[in-house]
Amino acid sequence: MAVEGTARKLLGWERVKANKTISFSKRTSAALLVGTVLAGQAAVAQAQQAAPQSVKPPVAVPTAGQPAPAQPAARTIRAITVVGAQRLEPDTVRSYTALRVGAPYSSETIDQALKDLFATELFADVQILDPGGNGELTIQVRENPVINRIILEGNKRLKEDKIRPEIRLAPRQIFTRTKARADVARIIELYRRQGRFAATVEPKMVQLDQNRVDIVFEINEGPKSKVRQINILGNEKFSDGDLRGQMATKQSRFYRFFSSSDSYDPDRLAYDQQKLRQFYLTEGYADFRVISAVAELTPDKRDFIITYVVEEGDRYKFGDIAVESELRDFNSDTVKNLIRIKKGDWYNAKAVEDTVDGITETAGLFGYAFADVRPEFDRKKDEKTMGLTLKVANAPRVYVERIDINGNTQTQDKVIRREFRLAEGDAFNSFQVKRSQDRINSLGFFQENLEIEQKQGSAPDRIILETNVEEKSTGELQLSAGFSSLERFIINTSITQRNFRGKGQLLRAAINYSSYSKSIELGFTEPYLMDKNIALGGDIFRRDYNSFQYVGNNDRNTTYEQLSTGFGVRMGVPITEFWQAQARYGLTFDDVTLDKDLFYSDVDGDGDIECDPLRAGRYLCDAIGKRTTSALGYTLAFDNTNNRLRPSAGHRLSLSQDFAGLGGDVKYIRTIARGSKYWNVFGGFIFSLTGEGGYIHSLEGPRTDDAGNPIDRIRLTDRFFLGEPQIRGFDIRGVGPRIIRRPLVLNSDTNQYEPSTDKQQQTDDALGGRAYYLARAELEIPLGSGARELGLRPSVFVDAGAVFGLLDPILTQFPGTCSASGQNSVNASAPGVCPANFTYDNNGFQEDYFGDSPKPRVSVGFGVNWNSPFGPFRIDIAKALVKEPGDDTKLFTFNVGTQF
Repeated sequence: MAVEGTARKLLGWERVKANKTISFSKRTSAALLVGTVLAGQAAVAQAQQAAPQSVKPPVAVPTAGQPAPAQPAARTIRAITVVGAQRLEPDTVRSYTALRVGAPYSSETIDQALKDLFATELFADVQILDPGGNGELTIQVRENPVINRIILEGNKRLKEDKIRPEIRLAPRQIFTRTKARADVARIIELYRRQGRFAATVEPKMVQLDQNRVDIVFEINEGPKSKVRQINILGNEKFSDGDLRGQMATKQSRFYRFFSSSDSYDPDRLAYDQQKLRQFYLTEGYADFRVISAVAELTPDKRDFIITYVVEEGDRYKFGDIAVESELRDFNSDTVKNLIRIKKGDWYNAKAVEDTVDGITETAGLFGYAFADVRPEFDRKKDEKTMGLTLKVANAPRVYVERIDINGNTQTQDKVIRREFRLAEGDAFNSFQVKRSQDRINSLGFFQENLEIEQKQGSAPDRIILETNVEEKSTGELQLSAGFSSLERFIINTSITQRNFRGKGQLLRAAINYSSYSKSIELGFTEPYLMDKNIALGGDIFRRDYNSFQYVGNNDRNTTYEQLSTGFGVRMGVPITEFWQAQARYGLTFDDVTLDKDLFYSDVDGDGDIECDPLRAGRYLCDAIGKRTTSALGYTLAFDNTNNRLRPSAGHRLSLSQDFAGLGGDVKYIRTIARGSKYWNVFGGFIFSLTGEGGYIHSLEGPRTDDAGNPIDRIRLTDRFFLGEPQIRGFDIRGVGPRIIRRPLVLNSDTNQYEPSTDKQQQTDDALGGRAYYLARAELEIPLGSGARELGLRPSVFVDAGAVFGLLDPILTQFPGTCSASGQNSVNASAPGVCPANFTYDNNGFQEDYFGDSPKPRVSVGFGVNWNSPFGPFRIDIAKALVKEPGDDTKLFTFNVGTQF
């Protein structure tokens, strides 16, 4: 008799010849992840089902009055032979069963032996045969193959480094379908956590020689499952739109392409239920509850429909409010002054929470780190009031036992510890802890939103401050090329280390090249000189700047070139926690030149060429020359922002003055004042107001040109300029005093020569000013997590400002020249009026002075900062609302490949 058990198929796997792909006949998906039990066979033991059954003789059912048939007698095992084993020894295979030579066997013992062998997960197929029926059993096995490699195909949204840790199958392991099925489930669950519920995984097996296989997981990621609709049932006091606005999950709409809030997330579903409850509790509905929240997958398995059933309940008002404090120097009267809740106000759970936090924080200022403030409620349903008693339990005054810093592998401990406003042994103060946290965040060396944890110390009056940091890259190597509307073609190479040697030192080197500027700079700053709170730094530089004038609408013509070489040293010391003072000294050698081919001529007719005012303008001729500027300056600054890099709260104030004249050729006093204020508004929006103004006063005597005419004592290169990027909506140096030279053209109607109104024919030279002011209001708009990961930060803004205060320049009104064959040219007596036999050359021009006005220029617009793979990117679209004659406006500006 032959007794055999087989397990030829599991989960639809099908075998073909060697080196052929073996695939599922049924696709495993998120909706179906169960084993297929073959009809007429029992499922494999490792799948927690019964083992394949052996062949049994039919059992006759006795009828009434008949005796039960006799059961077949058990046989004795005479021998056990193992066939088909490759890696396993025959004795090892036999040891997995209870079959032994000399022992009896029956159908039941054979079935149990099959179960035992399949339970090892070492075999793909097992048969137990008794060909002669004489007890000489043959165990015929086919071992599971060895895995050669694991291959992933079709995964684009999830990279292999995210998927492979979820796969338990590995090369050189024995393949089992149980593990394969489990791996499929884990991969699908991984995609579900990414919001891709339509993802499917089809495992395939490629058979190789020597009983080896390649396992291929073919992944069809499918689209990200969106939330098609959110239904709310049971709400009467608030509309569906009001309640949807409180949820983190949003309905899928075309304009949310930058947001991930419309993707389905089961965790977010639970969070939204809490958000609904919080909203109703802030509106006085203390009995509100969410009865059910159901997310249904649409038939196409692409989207979800979420339905909430809510019960609003009655609205309550605050009843009697009492305070009980057991703290010695923090009595009930002190606590009452901190409470803003009044009897008769609508009940607001958020107001209660804020009150408790405020009392706890204030208690921390008194040294009670673990103050226990418990609100107790007295709900009166009949009166629909909610009484409140705030109980402040007794607690010891706490001292700092220890400050622990963990996770810093590069940054030295002292760099972090010196930012703490508390030392070990000090009395605990919650304000100082918060300030320490802000200062550490402002370093920019660690993860955002770092927090200092407060843990119980070795005694009730001891506390441990633990700081767990995650260091981020502080070195930057930038090699970029780009195009800027400000400087045209740009090449930028810079290397910066903001945490040099882990000591918080700043080391910087930069080389920049563009169409209008070239520079090389080296700088170093030691923030704590000899471990004292004294900052010392220095810079050396060489800058080659080409100024330009506008010719037409967009073309530019280089005017003067300013070559500056110099160095600067600076030192800063703190005055208080928020006030700082800085002193600096700088020495700069400037050489201002003009293109001799364009702007020089033999003005006096003596054979020597010099700057020609008719070509360059008197203001440029006055600017050329070499000069040395030796300047000593200081800055007083106040800064209580929560983050020096990207503040969202606090304000800054600064006053700077520079005195030039400690040697050198230039003497002036330059004064600049700045201020800014930041607010976190509307749950994530950051609103800021910024203002600044400056004035430069000459300490030199009156200056005159070669003709004895008075000229402004502040040289062109030392003045203030405004425009892009300070005031968006205006071109570079597009605001303030300027001279516009317009050619004289013949008016056919009047037959007179008049200044041209065609901007294509005009030249525009900005002169700058001695005084300026600038103001800006900006609102930064928060985006979803997906956009934040891309580094997108959009904002809307209003800019206003002006630059003014120059001595009126001497203007040139040139009627033009007349020429005749064989004779020297002569100046026309008036535009178009020439001596006899001379022809007018049509080269007359008129200069006009514009823009020297303190009236504000105003622009409004929006922009986006993007930390792109190609470098920082800034785009602004701004419209000038208020301008003065002569101002140059610009609607669209952008920068790529430069730091800003």
